[in-house]
Order: sequence, then structure tokens, then C-alpha cells
Amino acid sequence: MARSVTGSFWLTETVQGATAAAGITQGTIDLGAYIDVGGQLGIAIEQVDLVWQRYDVTNDVYDGNIPAGSIGNMTLDAQLSDNNPGLAILRADSNTLIASGTTFIDDTNQVATNAADLYPDTFGKLDEAYMVINDQLYCTTDVGGTVAPNMALACTFRIKCRIVKLSTKDWMAIAVQSTAADN
Repeated sequence: MARSVTGSFWLTETVQGATAAAGITQGTIDLGAYIDVGGQLGIAIEQVDLVWQRYDVTNDVYDGNIPAGSIGNMTLDAQLSDNNPGLAILRADSNTLIASGTTFIDDTNQVATNAADLYPDTFGKLDEAYMVINDQLYCTTDVGGTVAPNMALACTFRIKCRIVKLSTKDWMAIAVQSTAADN
């Protein structure tokens, strides 16, 4: 099994969607400094937070008033994966999907609601953590609807993780699963 090499720390990446047109955008987090094939070092992901914000382009201000950043009803999807999905949202049965979340915007009532995630955002310590040996994490967002003029919607991915040393068997099992998921 895995043994901790470090305590928990946070990695973050903000993905900002287009200012007018909806669509899929992607950011990456480079894990190359943490992953070591020879030393069988990987990353154990313990928790993922997905934080949506409205960005007022004119005033250069971020806030949580997401409904004011939309025209009409809107759906905001965010996914974290350890293989590149390209500009696509992964199916829920993908082995590479680490965390996901959806926010629905009701423009008429100026309300934002979150849908239940299929994958938990809090995994736990080593025995339940999501183990990663790939050198990149992919942060993908999909804005379904129309963004208000001079506004943009941004999603910040906050990932609580630690560096771990994996046994040879665990390292190989994760490598096989990652290779199979690529195809």
C-alpha cells in the first residue's frame, strides 16, 4: 500500500471560461516535480473543491454572484481527471475521472444550485485517496448558456494531496489502469 512521504498540501488551478460564448475550457496542473517512476512516488488526492466565481472584466473583480454573470438559465460543469479528455466532458464511468460537479443557474429567480456529485469531493487519507502517477492533472469546465456582457465565469480547482511512496504492485496496477484508460 501507500506510505506518506509528505504531509497534506494544496494545489490550485483556475480555469476561466470565455466572456461571451459558452463552451469547454481546460487548464492543467503539472505534477512532474512530484512523480518519480524510479522511486515509485505518486500523488494521493484527499479532497477536491470546485469553486465557481463571476469575473467582472470591466472592473477586474471576482465575486460569488454567479447568476449576475449569466443571461438566461445556465449549467456549469467542472471535472478533474488524470488523463487528457481533450475538450470534452467525461462520462461518469471513466477510470480517469477524479472529481466532478455541476451548478445550475436559474436566471429568473437569481439562484444557483449544486447537483450531487457522482464522485465524492472528499476521499479521505491514504486508504481511500485517489492515487495518481501521471505527470498532469486536467481541469475541464463547460459553461452551458450565455455569459453576460463584460463578464466571465471562472472555476478554481483546489486539490488537497500528499506525496506517497507506492508498493511495486500498487504502482504497476495504477500504471496498467492509466494505460488502459488512454485507449
